[in-house]
Amino acid sequence: MMLILMDIWDSVRGFMASGGDVLWLVAAVLFLMWVLMLERYWYLNWISPKQHQSIIAAWEARDETHSWHAHRIREAWVSQAKQDLNARMLIIKTLVAICPMIGLLGTVTGMISVFDVMAVQGTSNARLMAAGISMATMPTMAGMVAALSGVFFSTRLDSKMRIRLETLKDSMPHH
Repeated sequence: MMLILMDIWDSVRGFMASGGDVLWLVAAVLFLMWVLMLERYWYLNWISPKQHQSIIAAWEARDETHSWHAHRIREAWVSQAKQDLNARMLIIKTLVAICPMIGLLGTVTGMISVFDVMAVQGTSNARLMAAGISMATMPTMAGMVAALSGVFFSTRLDSKMRIRLETLKDSMPHH
């Protein structure tokens, strides 16, 4: 088991080394994005149902649900639930959006490395040029893959949150 973990770690280190320092930045942004998305999934599946049940119970316990004042209370509760559901979603979407930009930063730094090799050693050292090109393409690919995973799951999370909010609204009838 330990040998397998060592092999995996060596593979990861090799991949990270081939992509340069910018790849570590992509990995850090990806990690933060996934921590926030997992927290939102946890909130959506375990915390918000309990909160929504207490809101529905409070609404049903009201004697009067027809007046203008009662409707404003309902709107305030729904608005608070929406705000709680959407917490950190802007940060998640921002992290998703910057992943390709960080990948492009890796492309630029990798190409600078290639041009530096070409300026110092000429175009005859293909091995050093290939390392720079690898350093240019790996972060771009990693940034795109990170963004794609983030887009897919954040969009799914967003739609689940909208459904949850609509369910809450439908559970609090106003006449």
